[in-house]
Amino acid sequence: MAADARPNPAVRPSLPLAVYRLEFAALQPIHLPAYAGSAWRGAFGHALKKLVCATREPACPTCLLYRSCIYPYLFETPPDPEAGKLRKYPAAPHPYLLRPGPGGVHPTGAIIHVDAVLFGHGNRHLPYLLHAFDRAGQRGVGQGDGRLELSRVMQRAPEGDWRPIYRPGEALRPLPTTIPEPPPVPARLMLHLLTPLRLTEDNRLISQDRFRFHHLFSSLLRRISLLIAFHADEPLEADFAGLTRAARAVALAGARLRWHDWTRYSSR
Repeated sequence: MAADARPNPAVRPSLPLAVYRLEFAALQPIHLPAYAGSAWRGAFGHALKKLVCATREPACPTCLLYRSCIYPYLFETPPDPEAGKLRKYPAAPHPYLLRPGPGGVHPTGAIIHVDAVLFGHGNRHLPYLLHAFDRAGQRGVGQGDGRLELSRVMQRAPEGDWRPIYRPGEALRPLPTTIPEPPPVPARLMLHLLTPLRLTEDNRLISQDRFRFHHLFSSLLRRISLLIAFHADEPLEADFAGLTRAARAVALAGARLRWHDWTRYSSR
């Protein structure tokens, strides 16, 4: 997919983040789906709730600890009732993103990794995330619940290299979070979608024949602004209307898209 771009007013998101790589050793053959994100997310959520839930209530919203518990903050992320106009959103974006390694069958002893990006205040709960993933690996992930053992955790440094910050039995020594520098705006952009992309407009799915650049841009702008609003100290200040108008003026030079039906299993 390609688009002819023109320089737009710069927006500098004030959202500190950090990228962590969790490496596991397969204790038995592991079978992960092609898009392994849902498998990892489900295993992580199950382990996290079992790890931190103090009341064992069947549903989080009615629990006394709903707005102070780590599980709903990381995994269900309720909107802040004091957040003014943001109260219209039934749910806030999670303060993390998972980027799993390749799916398929991995033999015993294989090293399997999953990257976790933590946004803003989500980095405060890194120890809980690592412990929950450790528990999830011990319980089993993927088809047949193949068991894994967490071997080490690395963090991407500002220079781009990976630095070890934790091994089981040792102290956790994370690097400071950073605010990435935005790259220069190119005159032309080629975008490759490596995983399925789902976009909606007015509660309608955007099909491949209706897709335009502003659909993607508006979705990204909304997500970034909500992440900053819910997980950082200051809201994003930008000319949202002007940016949206500018995005509508960006013409696609070409697009090769196809519809993809995807069914995923949720343990919930």
